[in-house]
Amino acid sequence: MSTPILDIRDLRVTFPTDDGLVQAVNGMDLIVQRGETVGIVGESGSGKTVTSQTLMGLMKGTSARVSGQILFEGTDLVPLSEHEMRPYRGRKVGMIFQDPLSAMHPFYTVGRQIAEAYRVHNRVSAKAAKAQAIEMLNRVGIPDPVSRYDAYPHEFSGGMRQRAMIAMALICEPELLIADEPTTALDVTVQAQILDLISSLQAETGSAVIFVTHDLGVVAEVCQRVVVMYGGQCVEEADVREAFFQTAHPYTKGLLASMPSMADETGRLIPIPGFPPSLLNLPGGCLFADRCPVSHLVSDDRCRTERPALSGSGSHRARCHLSEGGIPHAAALQEVVR
Repeated sequence: MSTPILDIRDLRVTFPTDDGLVQAVNGMDLIVQRGETVGIVGESGSGKTVTSQTLMGLMKGTSARVSGQILFEGTDLVPLSEHEMRPYRGRKVGMIFQDPLSAMHPFYTVGRQIAEAYRVHNRVSAKAAKAQAIEMLNRVGIPDPVSRYDAYPHEFSGGMRQRAMIAMALICEPELLIADEPTTALDVTVQAQILDLISSLQAETGSAVIFVTHDLGVVAEVCQRVVVMYGGQCVEEADVREAFFQTAHPYTKGLLASMPSMADETGRLIPIPGFPPSLLNLPGGCLFADRCPVSHLVSDDRCRTERPALSGSGSHRARCHLSEGGIPHAAALQEVVR
Protein backbone atom coordinates (compact mmCIF):
# COMPACT_ATOMS: atom_id res chain seq x y z
CA MET A 1 0.00 0.00 0.00
CA SER A 2 1.23 3.50 -0.80
CA THR A 3 2.31 5.91 1.91
CA PRO A 4 -0.79 7.56 3.42
CA ILE A 5 -1.18 11.30 3.03
CA LEU A 6 -1.99 11.56 6.76
CA ASP A 7 -0.92 9.36 9.65
CA ILE A 8 -1.92 10.48 13.16
CA ARG A 9 -0.26 8.52 15.95
CA ASP A 10 -1.21 8.67 19.64
CA LEU A 11 -2.35 12.29 19.41
CA ARG A 12 -3.09 13.87 22.79
CA VAL A 13 -4.42 17.39 23.35
CA THR A 14 -4.99 18.78 26.83
CA PHE A 15 -6.17 22.18 28.03
CA PRO A 16 -5.11 23.46 31.47
CA THR A 17 -7.99 24.91 33.50
CA ASP A 18 -8.53 25.99 37.10
CA ASP A 19 -10.11 22.59 37.75
CA GLY A 20 -7.33 20.57 36.13
CA LEU A 21 -6.32 19.26 32.70
CA VAL A 22 -9.10 18.73 30.17
CA GLN A 23 -8.08 15.68 28.11
CA ALA A 24 -9.85 16.64 24.89
CA VAL A 25 -7.99 14.13 22.70
CA ASN A 26 -6.68 11.05 24.42
CA GLY A 27 -4.55 8.85 22.18
CA MET A 28 -6.13 9.35 18.74
CA ASP A 29 -4.88 7.31 15.78
CA LEU A 30 -5.99 7.93 12.20
CA ILE A 31 -4.71 7.06 8.73
CA VAL A 32 -6.05 8.74 5.56
CA GLN A 33 -5.04 7.51 2.12
CA ARG A 34 -4.75 9.79 -0.90
CA GLY A 35 -8.08 10.44 -2.58
CA GLU A 36 -10.25 8.73 0.04
CA THR A 37 -13.06 10.23 2.11
CA VAL A 38 -13.05 9.43 5.82
CA GLY A 39 -15.83 10.34 8.23
CA ILE A 40 -15.17 11.13 11.89
CA VAL A 41 -18.33 10.80 13.99
CA GLY A 42 -19.26 10.98 17.64
CA GLU A 43 -21.28 12.95 20.17
CA SER A 44 -20.46 16.55 21.05
CA GLY A 45 -17.32 16.64 23.16
CA SER A 46 -15.85 13.45 21.71
CA GLY A 47 -12.80 15.28 20.33
CA LYS A 48 -13.68 15.50 16.63
CA THR A 49 -13.20 19.23 16.13
CA VAL A 50 -10.17 19.50 18.42
CA THR A 51 -8.48 16.75 16.40
CA SER A 52 -9.15 18.53 13.10
CA GLN A 53 -8.09 21.94 14.41
CA THR A 54 -4.90 20.47 15.85
CA LEU A 55 -4.18 18.95 12.45
CA MET A 56 -4.45 22.47 10.97
CA GLY A 57 -2.03 23.79 13.58
CA LEU A 58 -4.68 26.02 15.12
CA MET A 59 -3.66 25.03 18.66
CA LYS A 60 -0.28 26.69 18.24
CA GLY A 61 -0.01 29.86 20.29
CA THR A 62 -2.75 28.72 22.69
CA SER A 63 -2.55 27.12 26.11
CA ALA A 64 -3.19 23.67 24.63
CA ARG A 65 -0.57 20.97 25.17
CA VAL A 66 -0.12 18.71 22.16
CA SER A 67 1.85 15.45 21.98
CA GLY A 68 2.03 12.51 19.59
CA GLN A 69 2.60 12.70 15.84
CA ILE A 70 0.70 14.15 12.90
CA LEU A 71 2.58 12.87 9.87
CA PHE A 72 1.57 14.68 6.68
CA GLU A 73 3.39 13.15 3.72
CA GLY A 74 5.98 11.92 6.23
CA THR A 75 6.55 15.30 7.94
CA ASP A 76 5.52 15.60 11.59
CA LEU A 77 3.43 18.76 11.97
CA VAL A 78 3.30 18.73 15.78
CA PRO A 79 6.73 20.28 16.51
CA LEU A 80 6.51 22.86 13.69
CA SER A 81 6.34 26.54 14.65
CA GLU A 82 3.56 28.84 13.50
CA HIS A 83 5.85 30.16 10.76
CA GLU A 84 6.77 26.63 9.63
CA MET A 85 3.06 25.67 9.46
CA ARG A 86 2.14 28.41 6.99
CA PRO A 87 3.16 26.53 3.82
CA TYR A 88 0.92 23.64 4.92
CA ARG A 89 -2.17 25.52 6.11
CA GLY A 90 -4.23 26.41 3.06
CA ARG A 91 -1.81 25.09 0.45
CA LYS A 92 -1.48 21.48 1.62
CA VAL A 93 -4.43 21.23 4.03
CA GLY A 94 -7.65 23.20 3.65
CA MET A 95 -10.55 23.46 6.07
CA ILE A 96 -14.26 24.21 5.76
CA PHE A 97 -15.42 25.54 9.11
CA GLN A 98 -18.80 24.81 10.65
CA ASP A 99 -19.98 28.43 10.76
CA PRO A 100 -18.75 30.46 7.76
CA LEU A 101 -20.35 33.65 9.10
CA SER A 102 -18.02 33.67 12.11
CA ALA A 103 -15.09 32.23 10.13
CA MET A 104 -15.17 35.07 7.60
CA HIS A 105 -14.17 38.64 8.51
CA PRO A 106 -17.27 40.88 8.48
CA PHE A 107 -15.32 44.00 7.41
CA TYR A 108 -13.99 42.58 4.14
CA THR A 109 -15.82 41.40 1.06
CA VAL A 110 -16.12 37.69 0.37
CA GLY A 111 -14.15 37.96 -2.87
CA ARG A 112 -11.28 39.84 -1.24
CA GLN A 113 -10.94 37.19 1.46
CA ILE A 114 -10.86 34.36 -1.10
CA ALA A 115 -8.32 36.25 -3.22
CA GLU A 116 -6.17 36.88 -0.15
CA ALA A 117 -6.12 33.17 0.62
CA TYR A 118 -4.82 32.58 -2.91
CA ARG A 119 -2.14 35.32 -2.77
CA VAL A 120 -0.72 33.98 0.52
CA HIS A 121 0.54 30.90 -1.33
CA ASN A 122 0.97 32.22 -4.87
CA ARG A 123 3.07 35.14 -6.08
CA VAL A 124 0.48 36.77 -8.29
CA SER A 125 -0.92 40.27 -8.73
CA ALA A 126 -4.11 41.42 -7.05
CA LYS A 127 -5.81 41.39 -10.47
CA ALA A 128 -4.83 37.77 -11.13
CA ALA A 129 -5.95 36.74 -7.63
CA LYS A 130 -9.31 38.44 -8.18
CA ALA A 131 -9.80 36.59 -11.45
CA GLN A 132 -8.97 33.30 -9.72
CA ALA A 133 -11.41 34.06 -6.88
CA ILE A 134 -14.21 34.89 -9.33
CA GLU A 135 -13.53 31.65 -11.21
CA MET A 136 -13.69 29.71 -7.93
CA LEU A 137 -16.95 31.39 -6.92
CA ASN A 138 -18.35 30.30 -10.27
CA ARG A 139 -17.11 26.73 -9.78
CA VAL A 140 -18.90 26.41 -6.44
CA GLY A 141 -22.17 27.65 -7.94
CA ILE A 142 -22.39 31.25 -6.75
CA PRO A 143 -24.72 33.10 -9.19
CA ASP A 144 -23.29 36.22 -10.85
CA PRO A 145 -19.83 35.73 -9.28
CA VAL A 146 -18.45 39.01 -10.67
CA SER A 147 -20.86 41.16 -8.67
CA ARG A 148 -20.90 38.77 -5.70
CA TYR A 149 -17.13 39.20 -5.41
CA ASP A 150 -17.78 42.60 -3.81
CA ALA A 151 -20.52 41.40 -1.44
CA TYR A 152 -19.99 41.07 2.32
CA PRO A 153 -20.56 37.82 4.24
CA HIS A 154 -23.81 39.07 5.81
CA GLU A 155 -25.20 39.68 2.32
CA PHE A 156 -24.94 35.97 1.47
CA SER A 157 -27.51 33.35 2.46
CA GLY A 158 -26.39 30.44 4.64
CA GLY A 159 -25.93 28.13 1.67
CA MET A 160 -24.04 30.76 -0.33
CA ARG A 161 -21.73 31.49 2.62
CA GLN A 162 -20.93 27.79 2.89
CA ARG A 163 -20.18 27.67 -0.84
CA ALA A 164 -17.90 30.70 -0.44
CA MET A 165 -16.12 28.96 2.44
CA ILE A 166 -15.61 25.91 0.22
CA ALA A 167 -14.20 28.19 -2.49
CA MET A 168 -11.75 29.68 0.02
CA ALA A 169 -10.70 26.23 1.25
CA LEU A 170 -10.18 24.83 -2.25
CA ILE A 171 -8.75 27.79 -4.16
CA CYS A 172 -5.17 26.55 -3.58
CA GLU A 173 -6.22 22.96 -4.40
CA PRO A 174 -5.05 21.38 -1.12
CA GLU A 175 -4.18 17.70 -1.02
CA LEU A 176 -6.29 17.20 2.12
CA LEU A 177 -9.61 18.91 2.87
CA ILE A 178 -11.15 18.91 6.35
CA ALA A 179 -14.90 19.59 6.42
CA ASP A 180 -15.99 20.32 9.99
CA GLU A 181 -19.79 19.92 10.18
CA PRO A 182 -20.17 21.71 6.82
CA THR A 183 -23.93 21.20 6.55
CA THR A 184 -25.16 21.43 10.17
CA ALA A 185 -27.00 24.77 9.84
CA LEU A 186 -28.42 24.09 6.36
CA ASP A 187 -31.77 22.68 5.30
CA VAL A 188 -31.80 19.25 3.69
CA THR A 189 -32.02 20.55 0.11
CA VAL A 190 -29.01 22.87 0.47
CA GLN A 191 -27.20 20.16 2.45
CA ALA A 192 -27.53 17.76 -0.48
CA GLN A 193 -26.23 20.42 -2.86
CA ILE A 194 -23.20 21.13 -0.65
CA LEU A 195 -22.36 17.43 -0.32
CA ASP A 196 -22.61 16.96 -4.09
CA LEU A 197 -20.42 20.02 -4.59
CA ILE A 198 -17.68 18.76 -2.26
CA SER A 199 -17.74 15.32 -3.89
CA SER A 200 -17.52 16.75 -7.42
CA LEU A 201 -14.69 19.13 -6.51
CA GLN A 202 -12.86 16.27 -4.79
CA ALA A 203 -13.14 14.25 -8.00
CA GLU A 204 -11.66 17.18 -9.95
CA THR A 205 -8.73 17.85 -7.60
CA GLY A 206 -8.07 14.31 -6.33
CA SER A 207 -7.81 15.52 -2.75
CA ALA A 208 -8.47 13.41 0.33
CA VAL A 209 -11.38 14.54 2.52
CA ILE A 210 -12.06 14.22 6.25
CA PHE A 211 -15.73 14.75 7.11
CA VAL A 212 -16.23 15.71 10.77
CA THR A 213 -19.90 15.21 11.54
CA HIS A 214 -22.49 13.85 13.96
CA ASP A 215 -24.72 12.82 11.03
CA LEU A 216 -24.31 9.15 10.15
CA GLY A 217 -26.53 9.69 7.12
CA VAL A 218 -23.90 12.03 5.66
CA VAL A 219 -21.21 9.44 6.37
CA ALA A 220 -23.20 6.73 4.59
CA GLU A 221 -23.66 8.99 1.58
CA VAL A 222 -20.17 10.39 0.98
CA CYS A 223 -17.54 8.40 2.94
CA GLN A 224 -15.69 5.20 2.19
CA ARG A 225 -14.46 4.73 5.76
CA VAL A 226 -15.65 5.88 9.18
CA VAL A 227 -13.85 6.54 12.47
CA VAL A 228 -16.02 6.67 15.60
CA MET A 229 -14.68 8.83 18.45
CA TYR A 230 -15.62 8.70 22.12
CA GLY A 231 -13.83 10.37 25.01
CA GLY A 232 -11.10 11.66 22.72
CA GLN A 233 -10.28 8.20 21.34
CA CYS A 234 -11.07 6.18 18.26
CA VAL A 235 -13.35 3.37 19.51
CA GLU A 236 -14.12 1.85 16.11
CA GLU A 237 -12.88 2.26 12.54
CA ALA A 238 -14.13 0.36 9.53
CA ASP A 239 -15.33 0.60 5.97
CA VAL A 240 -18.72 2.30 6.01
CA ARG A 241 -20.68 -0.81 5.09
CA GLU A 242 -19.01 -2.88 7.83
CA ALA A 243 -19.56 -0.13 10.40
CA PHE A 244 -23.29 -0.04 9.59
CA PHE A 245 -23.99 -3.76 9.15
CA GLN A 246 -21.23 -5.52 11.12
CA THR A 247 -20.91 -3.11 14.03
CA ALA A 248 -18.17 -4.09 16.48
CA HIS A 249 -18.55 -1.56 19.32
CA PRO A 250 -21.61 -0.96 21.55
CA TYR A 251 -21.23 2.82 21.24
CA THR A 252 -21.40 2.67 17.44
CA LYS A 253 -24.45 0.44 17.75
CA GLY A 254 -26.04 3.01 20.03
CA LEU A 255 -25.35 5.84 17.57
CA LEU A 256 -26.95 3.84 14.76
CA ALA A 257 -29.99 3.01 16.90
CA SER A 258 -30.50 6.69 17.74
CA MET A 259 -30.91 7.62 14.08
CA PRO A 260 -34.49 8.26 12.88
CA SER A 261 -35.83 5.53 10.62
CA MET A 262 -38.52 5.82 7.97
CA ALA A 263 -39.30 2.14 8.57
CA ASP A 264 -40.26 2.83 12.19
CA GLU A 265 -43.84 4.10 12.06
CA THR A 266 -43.77 5.08 15.74
CA GLY A 267 -41.02 7.64 15.09
CA ARG A 268 -39.42 6.57 18.36
CA LEU A 269 -35.75 7.47 18.85
CA ILE A 270 -33.59 5.33 21.11
CA PRO A 271 -31.07 7.51 22.97
CA ILE A 272 -27.86 6.24 24.49
CA PRO A 273 -28.44 6.29 28.27
CA GLY A 274 -26.16 8.27 30.57
CA PHE A 275 -23.56 10.91 29.75
CA PRO A 276 -20.04 10.95 28.26
CA PRO A 277 -17.20 10.77 30.80
CA SER A 278 -15.73 13.91 32.30
CA LEU A 279 -12.65 14.91 30.32
CA LEU A 280 -11.16 16.22 33.58
CA ASN A 281 -11.18 12.78 35.18
CA LEU A 282 -11.31 9.93 32.70
CA PRO A 283 -11.99 6.47 34.13
CA GLY A 284 -9.21 3.89 34.24
CA GLY A 285 -11.15 1.25 32.32
CA CYS A 286 -13.21 1.44 29.14
CA LEU A 287 -14.46 5.00 28.69
CA PHE A 288 -17.88 3.70 27.63
CA ALA A 289 -18.29 1.19 30.49
CA ASP A 290 -20.76 3.25 32.55
CA ARG A 291 -23.14 3.54 29.58
CA CYS A 292 -22.54 0.13 28.01
CA PRO A 293 -25.45 -2.36 28.17
CA VAL A 294 -23.24 -5.39 27.49
CA SER A 295 -20.21 -4.78 29.74
CA HIS A 296 -21.54 -7.48 32.08
CA LEU A 297 -20.65 -10.07 29.44
CA VAL A 298 -16.94 -9.45 30.08
CA SER A 299 -15.57 -11.42 33.03
CA ASP A 300 -13.59 -10.02 35.99
CA ASP A 301 -15.11 -6.54 35.56
CA ARG A 302 -12.30 -5.72 33.13
CA CYS A 303 -14.42 -3.05 31.45
CA ARG A 304 -14.09 -0.86 34.56
CA THR A 305 -10.48 -1.62 35.44
CA GLU A 306 -8.58 -2.10 32.17
CA ARG A 307 -8.51 0.22 29.15
CA PRO A 308 -9.15 -1.87 25.99
CA ALA A 309 -6.78 -1.63 23.04
CA LEU A 310 -7.84 -0.86 19.49
CA SER A 311 -7.76 -4.32 17.92
CA GLY A 312 -9.28 -6.30 15.10
CA SER A 313 -8.58 -7.88 11.75
CA GLY A 314 -7.91 -6.04 8.52
CA SER A 315 -9.37 -2.57 8.25
CA HIS A 316 -12.06 -3.15 10.90
CA ARG A 317 -10.89 -2.45 14.45
CA ALA A 318 -12.68 -1.72 17.72
CA ARG A 319 -11.65 -0.70 21.23
CA CYS A 320 -13.72 -3.24 23.15
CA HIS A 321 -13.00 -6.15 25.50
CA LEU A 322 -15.77 -8.14 23.79
CA SER A 323 -13.53 -8.54 20.77
CA GLU A 324 -10.80 -10.00 22.99
CA GLY A 325 -12.93 -12.48 24.93
CA GLY A 326 -14.22 -14.62 22.10
CA ILE A 327 -17.82 -13.42 22.46
CA PRO A 328 -19.45 -13.07 19.04
CA HIS A 329 -20.12 -9.39 18.42
CA ALA A 330 -23.43 -9.94 16.68
CA ALA A 331 -24.86 -11.95 19.58
CA ALA A 332 -23.58 -9.57 22.24
CA LEU A 333 -24.65 -6.40 20.52
CA GLN A 334 -28.22 -7.58 20.09
CA GLU A 335 -28.69 -6.56 23.72
CA VAL A 336 -27.69 -2.94 23.03
CA VAL A 337 -31.11 -2.00 21.62
CA ARG A 338 -34.24 -3.39 23.20
